[in-house]
Amino acid sequence: MVLGLHGFGNFSYAQDAQHGKAEEVVEGGDVHAEEPAATKKFDAKEVILGHVKDAHDWHLFSIGDAHATIPLPVIIYNPARGTSVFSSSAFEHGHAAHDGYRLVNAHYLHEKGLDPAKYMDGKIIAVDANDNPTGEEIYDFSMTKNITALILGAILLVVLMLSVAKAYKTRGSKKAPKGLQSLMEPVIIFMRDEVVKPNIPGKHAERYTPFILTIFFFILINNLLGLLPGAANVTGNLAVTSALAIISFIATMFSTNRHFWGHIFNPPVPFGVKFILAPVELIGVFTKPISLMIRLFANMLAGHIIILSIISLVFIFGSLNKVAGYGFLPITILFNMVMMLLELLVAFIQAFIFANLTAVFIGQAMEGGHEEHH
Repeated sequence: MVLGLHGFGNFSYAQDAQHGKAEEVVEGGDVHAEEPAATKKFDAKEVILGHVKDAHDWHLFSIGDAHATIPLPVIIYNPARGTSVFSSSAFEHGHAAHDGYRLVNAHYLHEKGLDPAKYMDGKIIAVDANDNPTGEEIYDFSMTKNITALILGAILLVVLMLSVAKAYKTRGSKKAPKGLQSLMEPVIIFMRDEVVKPNIPGKHAERYTPFILTIFFFILINNLLGLLPGAANVTGNLAVTSALAIISFIATMFSTNRHFWGHIFNPPVPFGVKFILAPVELIGVFTKPISLMIRLFANMLAGHIIILSIISLVFIFGSLNKVAGYGFLPITILFNMVMMLLELLVAFIQAFIFANLTAVFIGQAMEGGHEEHH
């Protein structure tokens, strides 16, 4: 096993030689000196997608071709070679292979003439001594940007909740809350009294309150962290929202009873309609968590893309004319202030909707038959 975590937590400033210099030209046996390449035009698509997608390093900011990043650990398991662990800085931003592995990027795909549909940009593949893909099956357990952000969000959630619990333990529940406790208590009480209890019946409400609160605060914290400059787009990642939806689905399935499944497979409709409605009801069991997944993912991703698009307008106009770029700057700042306030509101709304609908689905799964209500 190769251990190379020396670069973790340190800033690395790398310059892309492909952008700064032209390749050497050999003509008639003479080697010409390298000449500065033409200034690279601003690519809004590349910038926006680079900020919203996952990565093996944490990009903070760029000044020209100099990039400030935090390299993250790469953990690869190869059934033939075993496990390799090293820093992502060894890939030199996708321009070098390390320990028989390579980070795929557009330059590598073009250089080797590979199919982009087969080799995904940002994916790690096994390569031979000539830097060609070997086709070996590997398992990537790397600490990517989104995974690191998820861990930081989880740690922040635990610290917040433990500090509030400690305040109740030391001060008691009879005294007026202070500090962070006074900020968290109204939210916790609101979620318990207005979300959990109205939707989950009877004694089950108390049992499911910690679960619903955890979902709400976890999504909210990651939504808010995603609004910070240089932060990860965690809740705008489909893998993250799908994992949250699966957790919600499992909790709902464990809460079902015979009346729930009876309503699914034997709905209270005329006999001939049962054959049409029963499959629709069964499909609805699976479309509910899918709707949770897509709603959170689409709203958070769209917000990030809109903000980045508005910022990109300054550079697009600036590449055409410097006066136009500076003239559009005040408009961009104003639009972004409005969008950031809107995104702040959306961060709370989407966390609330996900938690509220999870409570609704759990409550529907627990509902008894009509005779029990009577």
